[in-house]
Amino acid sequence: MNHATVAQEFTFDDMKKISRTKLGHTVPMELYRAVRLIGMYQGLPMKGKGTTVTIGRKIGESLPVHSLEELLDVFRELKIGDPQIVHEEEHKIHVAVKDCFCEGLPEMEGNMVCDLEGAIMEGAMNKIKNKRVFVKEIKCNVNGDDCCEYEIRF
Repeated sequence: MNHATVAQEFTFDDMKKISRTKLGHTVPMELYRAVRLIGMYQGLPMKGKGTTVTIGRKIGESLPVHSLEELLDVFRELKIGDPQIVHEEEHKIHVAVKDCFCEGLPEMEGNMVCDLEGAIMEGAMNKIKNKRVFVKEIKCNVNGDDCCEYEIRF
């Protein structure tokens, strides 16, 4: 391979270039959960918070979206979950995500495990709004809540 043509950074469009002929374009939820919860949440200091925020923001910035509605559509398309706007004010929006990757896991009161997904939302919203946006997970299935929910503050 000619090293001069190797990309310096991967893009979201690169992630769609899948050539697996035998195993297809999906991986099991168990693998995603293992990477997220065993590898990152349990394996990194501070439950991986610094890493997941950095990773999530970078992924969010790379998404080909130009509005919150498009972002919510991408969450559905990528099967991150089924997001719905449940509360909207001038400087704050709440997005509830049903069917999140963590749904069905054992409840562990006091634990919020979907910070990566919130950081993806934050990175995308920073790009969409062209200013600093803050996203915080305020509900999580693992905590015993009925859904995962994020507060987006402008």
